[in-house]
Amino acid sequence: MGTLRDLQFALQLKIEELRQRDTLIDELELELDTKDELIRRLQEELDRYRTTVSLPGPSVVSAAASAQIEDKQRAARQTVISEPFIPDAATLAMGSHKSCDKNQKSSRLIKAAFLKNDLLNLNEEEVRAIAACMYHTTINQGCFVLQEGSIGDRAYVLEEGRLDVTKDGQKMRSVEPGDMFGELALLYDCTQTYSVSAQTDSKLWVIDRKSYQTVLMQCGLSHQAHSVELLRGLSFLQSMPEDVIMKLSDHMKECNYTDGSYIIRQGDTGDTFYIISKGQVTVTEKKPGREESIVLSELCERQWFGEKALWGDDIRTVNVIAVGEVTCLIIDRETFKDIIDGLVSDSCEEVQKSNASKIKPDEDPFLVSSTLSDFQIIDTLEVGEFGHIDLVQLKSNIKHIFAMRVLAKKLILHNSQREHIRREGRILMEAYSPFIVRLYKVFWDVEHLYFLTEACLGGDLSDLLKDKGNLDEYCTRFYTACVVEALAFLHCRGVVYRDVKPENVILDEHGYAKLIGSRCMKKVEVGKRTWTFCGTVGYMAPEIILNKGHSISADLWSLGVFVFELLSGGLPFDDCDQMKIPTTTIHGIDRIEFPEIISKDACALIHTLCRSNPLERLGSSRNGAKDIQKHEWFEGFNWDRLCNKTIPPPVIPKVQYPLESSACALYGEGSVKQCMNWDDF
Repeated sequence: MGTLRDLQFALQLKIEELRQRDTLIDELELELDTKDELIRRLQEELDRYRTTVSLPGPSVVSAAASAQIEDKQRAARQTVISEPFIPDAATLAMGSHKSCDKNQKSSRLIKAAFLKNDLLNLNEEEVRAIAACMYHTTINQGCFVLQEGSIGDRAYVLEEGRLDVTKDGQKMRSVEPGDMFGELALLYDCTQTYSVSAQTDSKLWVIDRKSYQTVLMQCGLSHQAHSVELLRGLSFLQSMPEDVIMKLSDHMKECNYTDGSYIIRQGDTGDTFYIISKGQVTVTEKKPGREESIVLSELCERQWFGEKALWGDDIRTVNVIAVGEVTCLIIDRETFKDIIDGLVSDSCEEVQKSNASKIKPDEDPFLVSSTLSDFQIIDTLEVGEFGHIDLVQLKSNIKHIFAMRVLAKKLILHNSQREHIRREGRILMEAYSPFIVRLYKVFWDVEHLYFLTEACLGGDLSDLLKDKGNLDEYCTRFYTACVVEALAFLHCRGVVYRDVKPENVILDEHGYAKLIGSRCMKKVEVGKRTWTFCGTVGYMAPEIILNKGHSISADLWSLGVFVFELLSGGLPFDDCDQMKIPTTTIHGIDRIEFPEIISKDACALIHTLCRSNPLERLGSSRNGAKDIQKHEWFEGFNWDRLCNKTIPPPVIPKVQYPLESSACALYGEGSVKQCMNWDDF
């Protein structure tokens, strides 16, 4: 007979199972609502064109099979956006103090499991903090820990017992003590692709996603705060503004030295400056004619040395030797000068940016006073996760064609995407770039949001790739240049896009490429990071996967993957098992074998964009996109002509605009308002 604790755990499992079933029912009801909406719109289309539509032939079965395969491929490339993770100071403090008692043996087992995990790739400090938060649970023989098809948010380390992993009823492997499983759920709401059941009574250690993310964020912010504090203690940086200190902090590297190591050797050339983060060093000097060095001083935590190297003195005049274990934060002269010299140019760019943001393109007079009832629906272009996109025209001037993105509030709120939609709307309303799809107005009623955008009917680049297999260098260079201009516009305003991929790059009627709006867009302050797991698996930068905090440099990684896919027709980080793609990404671009079809210069560009260290990526310095534009792969490319749209595009889409229609549908006449304040949603 089981103990009271075992019965309580069994009850918890049943409650969790019921909760998951309720969640599944809610999701199915929402999916049914979406399908009903799709059926309604398709019925309208059928009624409108019934007289001209011919019946399908015998090829419909094979076409349906092809469509099913295509749906699976698209599903694998869907954008993943976890719930925004913005814990307040109280939550972070709670995470730093949360601890569950465990003996040394258990602690060692948990730490070993995390340190050998390829996906999470944690350092020892992070592992210690996470291990402290893990709590203990037991599971009886025959019970499930994970069930295939469910949504999980916990990872487990087995301490005692034995578990079996099964998929579609077939055993895949056993879980032994010291093994970890379920770790992908720590990153986002993933559907479990396997089941895990207990073959014997078992003891496990558990951590949930919120605790995991809180611990990692607390570690990251603590490390950054310590670095900033050390920099503020330097007398020669006292007059520097906050954003410069934050930039310097981001570029400081941590180096460890063992007892007796020479950190600096007298007579050597050097360009590195050091701040002692932990430990103590001895400073010695060897005078001419003397055999032994004399001790000049002892330096400890928060003190520094080597500052002359920042101003151009290359020759080291003293020795600096580690006493015991020493940790230093270091920065080289070139990086330091790049940040300091950028003070003047950055401020000038800030003024230019401020002025540019006030210059709006000429507003279409027909749009100034338009309301939702002024538009009539020509066709449904696409059905998406939260609604659909209509092709619309002004009733008063049918030559004015637009796209109307109709989003169901119920679906947005159920999927915790409210904040993401608000951010996207705010950013797009101020995005006056010829390389970003323009958002003109937003309307809303009780059930829906209506985003009125420009209509770009040339298809997206994934369609072009599907037709051609891969693109030649001329095409790829042109479309990449368009994306670079779009990212440069966003990055200049502190906006990270986080979802660069062919599906999000569409062509206008002239053949020029534009980035579409994305829920992944977010404004990030200078020197700050954001922590939400966001993007498309295969395109995500390592720092997003590892929950290290990320900024605009994450887009540079995705840009490199984008170039690779356009040129080769495939992704560099890909696998039939979706769970292996994040691990492959973390291992980096250097392990990837490039196909011969990608030229030497293109390979070099991709490698410099996809460097594992975000600060080393091409375009991450103060020159930004200019460094990308000057790369050898773009040699001879005329960026001014691109911005003036005088370069002939490689592909000019065949777009037929309907000029008139007597069967256009209209939007409801209910209580519709124009969205003037995003806080209202």
